Amino acid sequence: MQHTKTLATIALLALATAASAQGVETVTPDRARANFGRPITLAADDVRAFPAPPAGFADPRPGVAPGRIEELSYASGVTGTRRMAVVYLPPGYSAQKRYPVLYLLHGIGGNQHEWQGYVRANTVLDNLIADGKALPMIVVMPNGRALPDDNSPPADRVFTAENAAGFAKFERDLIEFLIPAVDAKYPTLADRQHRALAGLSMGGGQSLNFGLAHLDTFASVGGFSSAPNTKPAAELLPDPAAARRQLALLYLSCGNKDGLINVSQTVHRALKERGIPHLWNVDESGHDRESWAENLFHFSQRLFR
Repeated sequence: MQHTKTLATIALLALATAASAQGVETVTPDRARANFGRPITLAADDVRAFPAPPAGFADPRPGVAPGRIEELSYASGVTGTRRMAVVYLPPGYSAQKRYPVLYLLHGIGGNQHEWQGYVRANTVLDNLIADGKALPMIVVMPNGRALPDDNSPPADRVFTAENAAGFAKFERDLIEFLIPAVDAKYPTLADRQHRALAGLSMGGGQSLNFGLAHLDTFASVGGFSSAPNTKPAAELLPDPAAARRQLALLYLSCGNKDGLINVSQTVHRALKERGIPHLWNVDESGHDRESWAENLFHFSQRLFR
């Protein structure tokens, strides 16, 4: 499945906001454009932590076995509906083995198909697993818009309080309904050490908000090009000692041409001030799939080690 240019354009504008339900920013098209138009000021440590991936890292390779993609339907007590998630099962998947699980969250203009269809997450992982650089893992790509009608909205409804609220409501849907459904259906290693949460843009903000609030559920958290729905550092990290003790991996990234980089910079600097170990990778991209694919490449290699 291929993301349309329209959806990508919506994402570029809309992912900048969508946080009225969290009290972070008002959701308006003008606010989104202003966010993306902010001056970019780079500090000395706003640089690459890792070299760029090799050419073709997100393309199918001859001789590399693909993982299996399937859909999971689960009952949500948040929306009162059955909701859908896309699930990646790694090459060689067997119900007789147990696997760690990575949950990947999409942007405000996307849905459960964004990571597979637009970013090509499954191909990135196929290649890494084939090369022995990433552990075989189950990847769950849910719809992060927890509304009874969770379809991607048309352009004139992206900047609404209702759409923004759906992303905040997904916290309960994820913790109370989706994760139990995944653990019931698949042979998962159902503990925090083997469960990770990451996302792009709006989903990056969700991942930081939800993951750091539920360190009893996730030991690894990643925010890629996180949007302004990201909570202030004081709310994300009320107990720095607990974060230092419980986090196995905390990963932040953004492109140095991305007008939203100030969001991730602010989190990164707060983590440094509080002495919380983390990885901070600044690539040469904008707010786009190239950055998200690259940082999935780096993040997934460091999971569950």
